[in-house]
Amino acid sequence: MASFAQWREGARPRTLPNAIAPVIAGTGAAAWLGAAVWWKALLALVVALALIIGVNYANDYSDGIRGTDDDRTGPVRLVGSKLASPRAVLTAAIISLSIGALAGLALALVSAPWLLAVGAACIAGAWLYTGGSKPYGYAGFGEIAVFVFFGLVAVLGTQYTQALRVDWVGGALAVGVGALSSAVLVANNLRDIATDKPAGKITLAVRLGDARTRALFALLLTLAGLITLALMRATPWCAAGLIATPLALRALAPVRSGQGGPALIPVLRDTGLTMLVWSAIEAAALAWA
Repeated sequence: MASFAQWREGARPRTLPNAIAPVIAGTGAAAWLGAAVWWKALLALVVALALIIGVNYANDYSDGIRGTDDDRTGPVRLVGSKLASPRAVLTAAIISLSIGALAGLALALVSAPWLLAVGAACIAGAWLYTGGSKPYGYAGFGEIAVFVFFGLVAVLGTQYTQALRVDWVGGALAVGVGALSSAVLVANNLRDIATDKPAGKITLAVRLGDARTRALFALLLTLAGLITLALMRATPWCAAGLIATPLALRALAPVRSGQGGPALIPVLRDTGLTMLVWSAIEAAALAWA
């Protein structure tokens, strides 16, 4: 039986910035429009955290029963390591996704009922990433999905539920967060190229190969930097987002130097921290402008 610490590790806490950052950014975008609503922001945060924990457990379950995690260099996987039964991990995924669905239902009903369709698409995307007969995560579309769901949808959805409209500032923040969030998955899949390919998991990293995947990671970090400069059109205070640059460079260093395997695990942490710090600074700048 898995311990509490192992269940916590199975939830992949290093990915939580992917859920927290877009809510912070979207709330900052709503504040820019003079329409931030703290309790709606908290509801959005519950949705985002529940969905990312749910998708992590769902991935653990789906990859585990397929045998993809039998030879793994990354963080512990509960099913693949036989620390927990597939049924227990699937139950954890369903509970997490259900919590996200209930919080999303409440948020949609007090904002715009049509958002229920968006929420349903998010839950379907969470499950079909590695679940189902043809998971899109096994076909190289994972990074695109992360960009859409944890970038565009999460940031603009958070802004819309509070301000009931979106603008170019929210769009810019959504692209920046989406780029950094995708970079986390790029680093993860770069680390796993050697094990994913034999297991039949043809991620974007497997398709691109080692060298081009490293170049893509650097490109995504650069895109977030360019978004910072674009946001200065809204207020010069957004230049403060460049404070996150040292974190980005720390994340980039092992990738540029050609390191692989376990040496790339800190890259996920540092990229997530970059995204979190960048989002918080930009949101504060927009709220105070």
